[in-house]
Amino acid sequence: MAHNDPEQEDIRLMTDMAQRFVQQEVLPHLPAWEDAGELPRELYGRAAELGWLAMGYPEELGGMPASWAMRSALATTLSRFGGSGGLLASLFSHNIGLPPIARHGSAALQSEVIPSVLRGEKISALAITEPGGGTDVSALRTTARREGDEYVVDGEKVFITSGTRADWLTVAVRTDPKDKGPMGISMLVVPGDAPGLSRSRLDKMGWHCSDTAHLRFDGVRVPARYLVGEEGMGFKMILTNFNGERLSMSAMALGFSECCYDEALAWARQRKTFGTALVDHQVIRHKLMDMRMRIESTRAWLNAVVARADSGDKAAKGAEWVAQVCLLKNHATQTMQFCADQAVQILGGMGFMRGTASERIYREVKVMMIGGGTEEIMKELASRQLGI
Repeated sequence: MAHNDPEQEDIRLMTDMAQRFVQQEVLPHLPAWEDAGELPRELYGRAAELGWLAMGYPEELGGMPASWAMRSALATTLSRFGGSGGLLASLFSHNIGLPPIARHGSAALQSEVIPSVLRGEKISALAITEPGGGTDVSALRTTARREGDEYVVDGEKVFITSGTRADWLTVAVRTDPKDKGPMGISMLVVPGDAPGLSRSRLDKMGWHCSDTAHLRFDGVRVPARYLVGEEGMGFKMILTNFNGERLSMSAMALGFSECCYDEALAWARQRKTFGTALVDHQVIRHKLMDMRMRIESTRAWLNAVVARADSGDKAAKGAEWVAQVCLLKNHATQTMQFCADQAVQILGGMGFMRGTASERIYREVKVMMIGGGTEEIMKELASRQLGI
């Protein structure tokens, strides 16, 4: 047997479990969660029981080893059968909030923050984007000035996933007021109950079951031991974090594309028009094949990039690989956009109705094309990585 066969079997078992999970424990309740604007906290504990929250984190902190292939397969499966970006964004917000702490935080900080999140008891979020900054991270203005054994944080953040409920916020701050560029940026962990922190919920086009917040920091005092790594290292941490986020978003986009295809195909087979099934019309079959073509190209590209991430060869994850991640993210989300559009078209009036996965995914396309770095930024970053 090939050396990777045991992992392939593990992936198969996990994806089967993930499919059952969303069909039995998510889909019956999703409309209510969408209306509520958040997921029940118990769902985090359930995901922890299944081992999903712990994937990729150190075992000594309650984590478990997991390849990118494993993580990618989970994201794709939950997306394909759940059809909800808000579900994944909220349930796995720790995967952008915790990595800087896991990689650069002190042992004491790691043990204080990470284990309870991986057990599903606490919620972790990442706070980088600001009202005036967007993707231009190096221009952020939220400050953290040192006063004795504390940092005092002032500023605001926006579009923060899990922001209204997070127990731990990993916040990008400017610790060097003289340096207006990337070297003046640091990462600081802020407890969700810190005095001076206020949060307001944002209403969105999609991702309704994911709580998203505008945060204000007014003289928020944080122990100096909550600094992640060293001052001035925050920008590098953010750039590293983005690669994993973009890879995960590519896997999600693939799953959502497949979800649209599945729903469109099922509808085309059962729907009768002019005395025959919709799928019997050549124009509909061609639409489905256009979807399939983009799905398979996205899957092949994702698998290739993931294989390099799992290869253990540092050279394989150099500048050219970063460019591949950026371009893959664009390709995957464009595939999702195309498939959502075609699915709604095939479903016709039903595709415009709440309750179909394609309608929900259609509304969620744009946040996937913007979040984690806009299409335009992805192209620019890729061109720089390739020396163009």
